[in-house]
Amino acid sequence: MNFHLMTMAEAQEIIKWKYPQEYSFYNFDDSTETIQELLDGTYYAACDDDDQLIGFFCFGQNAQVPEGRKQNLYTGENVLDIGLGLKPEWTGKGRGQSFLQAGIAFARQQFKPEYLRLSVAAFNARAMKVYARMGFTETSSFVNNGTAFNVMVMKVDK
Repeated sequence: MNFHLMTMAEAQEIIKWKYPQEYSFYNFDDSTETIQELLDGTYYAACDDDDQLIGFFCFGQNAQVPEGRKQNLYTGENVLDIGLGLKPEWTGKGRGQSFLQAGIAFARQQFKPEYLRLSVAAFNARAMKVYARMGFTETSSFVNNGTAFNVMVMKVDK
C-alpha cells in the first residue's frame, strides 16, 4: 500500500463513495468546502499495489469530531488524531486490519507521534473490533449533537 497527498481526482472520487444506510453518516457531501478540506494537506490517499484508490487517512484536527473538541476531549501532548475511510466495496470483507496497520505505520513514520487517537461512531461494531485488535482502548465518549449517536474516542501508544 502506498500513501500520497490527496489529489483533486481522488477527492472527486471519494465524495461519490456511498456507504450502506447504517454507515451513511460517513458519506461526504460534494460541496466546495469538502473538496477544499480533502485537499488541505491533511488527507492522504491510500492506494493498492496497482495504484488504485482504496481509501484515505487524515491526520490532525480534521480527524477530530467538532463536538468532542467543544468538550475538550482531544487534549494531550504528542498525540496524533487519525481519521480513515475505506472504499465502500472494500468494507466488511476482512481488509480493515491490514488497511489500518498500513496507515498506522505511515503515520508513525511521517509524524512520529507518541500516541495515536481516533474517534468512531459507537454503533460501528466492525470498526471498533478492528481498533481493539490493534490495541486501541476507549479514553472517553460523547454524544455527537448533530447526529444524536455516541462517539468513542480511542487511543493507542507506540
